[in-house]
Amino acid sequence: MKKDLILYDKELSTNTATRLPIGLVLDCSPSMSGDPNLGCPVAQFDPRPIDELNEGIKYFFESVKEDFTASRSAEIAIIAFSGIAELVLDFNTIHKQQPPKLDVEMNKGGTSIGTAVKLALKTLDERLAKYKVAGVARFAPWLVLMTDGYPTDDTHFEVAKEVSRRILNEELTIFPIGIGTGADLNVLRLFSPKRMPVRLKGFRFRDFFEFLSLSAQAVSHSTPENPAPLDPQTRPEAEGWAETY
Repeated sequence: MKKDLILYDKELSTNTATRLPIGLVLDCSPSMSGDPNLGCPVAQFDPRPIDELNEGIKYFFESVKEDFTASRSAEIAIIAFSGIAELVLDFNTIHKQQPPKLDVEMNKGGTSIGTAVKLALKTLDERLAKYKVAGVARFAPWLVLMTDGYPTDDTHFEVAKEVSRRILNEELTIFPIGIGTGADLNVLRLFSPKRMPVRLKGFRFRDFFEFLSLSAQAVSHSTPENPAPLDPQTRPEAEGWAETY
């Protein structure tokens, strides 16, 4: 067995907190550079949208770590995507993780949402299998899907059906977030049979991740049988950062 797998198993055996796996599937295509010539609807160079996203992720990690229970419950994986998808942070409890610094995939144009979500589900299923072997309880996983554009291939159609199936069976919760006016919310809707997608106001990533942190903390203090309720369209934390349609 590889050393990293041994370390993961040790963490699962020594930390018996009920886990909340959260997959962040994040658009890092050229339009996130803030350059209208590369597809960004609104020019923004200082800071760039990708910089605002990094600050939001950093805040999320720091905020969750301040809550002892949440810091031992929440596990984060990050998939960055453009024309391809890459696992840049694998699941582990957040108190053992540091947020990566994402950058725009300038040489990997395109927006393959389906490829990214498929990788997220694969990564998630591998982690859930480890929970099962270790006998660790868990909440239904979360999937945060953020994009500022529209898909440039057809990979999203098939995987959206699997995501919807899991959501309808209460095996998954999704947060479909469009970034800016260029995001195709109709495509995000394919992944979300229960919750309508929302559009981020401007580039208010920090406000969204504040909401996500508060939600993770609330859920980690509840139980899988009676998890804390959450709804980004009606909870007060969403006011100011989200637009519905």
